[in-house]
Amino acid sequence: MAHTLKSNIQRNGFLILLGGLLLMIIGLEASGSSLWQGIFINLGMYIILVVALNLANGFTGVFSLGHIGFMALGAYISAILTLPLAKKSLNLPNLPAWLRTVHLDTMIGPFPLGFLLATLVAGIIVMVVAFLVGAVLMRLSGSFVSVATLGFLVIVRVILINASDFTRGSRTFSNVTGYTDMWWVYIWVIIALFVVWRIKFSSFGRAMFAQREDTAAAESVGIVIMRPRLMAFVISAFFTAVAGALWAHFLTSFSPKAFYFDITFRVITMLVVGGMGSVTGSVVGPISITIISEALRRFEDATTLYGISQIILAVVFILIIIFRPGGLMGEREIDFSWFGRRGRPSNPAFEGGGEQPSNT
Repeated sequence: MAHTLKSNIQRNGFLILLGGLLLMIIGLEASGSSLWQGIFINLGMYIILVVALNLANGFTGVFSLGHIGFMALGAYISAILTLPLAKKSLNLPNLPAWLRTVHLDTMIGPFPLGFLLATLVAGIIVMVVAFLVGAVLMRLSGSFVSVATLGFLVIVRVILINASDFTRGSRTFSNVTGYTDMWWVYIWVIIALFVVWRIKFSSFGRAMFAQREDTAAAESVGIVIMRPRLMAFVISAFFTAVAGALWAHFLTSFSPKAFYFDITFRVITMLVVGGMGSVTGSVVGPISITIISEALRRFEDATTLYGISQIILAVVFILIIIFRPGGLMGEREIDFSWFGRRGRPSNPAFEGGGEQPSNT
């Protein structure tokens, strides 16, 4: 009974947050402020990237530095699939014949079904790539897997630059249709958060955290190490590719240099600040860094102390590592149980923000 009551409380809290998000999107659209809409869209895409990376890094302890390679693949695949035929023949004249005639532009009223299909196709293709890569790299651990995944990022960048028939090489890939808006981004944010949340509190999630804490102990109780690691890596790659597709159709012009070390370490910073292993932290980290970055950017413009924002962000990052090595949230999750404690004595079964209730 306590578990059922707590589930209802958590569900009500989630619906309140969802309603607040809906009102915020409607308000931003009504305001007509392209600046704040752009900031909010970028924030949503970073949340998807961070929660995906948290699934691979925070849940399993296998620290990947190459996930932005999946983002780049998702961006280019979706862009190629949705590029209008006239622009495709002009910008990519050497595409294979079967791909030259593909244009996912199906519309159902105002709904761009073709964009959704392109995003899903990009995600599925990237999942296959992640499975092949992860089948080898997920057998590694520690600094070895970090270096290996960083090598994957470099390989993807080199391929994108040299596959000029598909990507225009180092030149800007332009004329991408701008489908991405706040609705698209935050629908995917909700899906990503929901999926990763459910994984965390599933048997697979418990296996991920168990092998992260002690591989030998996990193996001794029958947990297969490779399976949860590979599952996390593949699902994480899917959502990273989705973020790449959204990014491509928001910017509409990009090149391989957009998907490299700068965005890699920005996403890792958000992950560490929020808290590795916490789905809530995957939201808190991007929000915190975005607010600080925007405030510092305005301070920088007002004082002409250009570069001070990067210095202050680096200092904040160092201070968090020193004084809050687990991040702002650690592994904790948002707790809605205060809704259910009004007028009743505290019950330990309602504590813990997502942990299973006591059986006593």
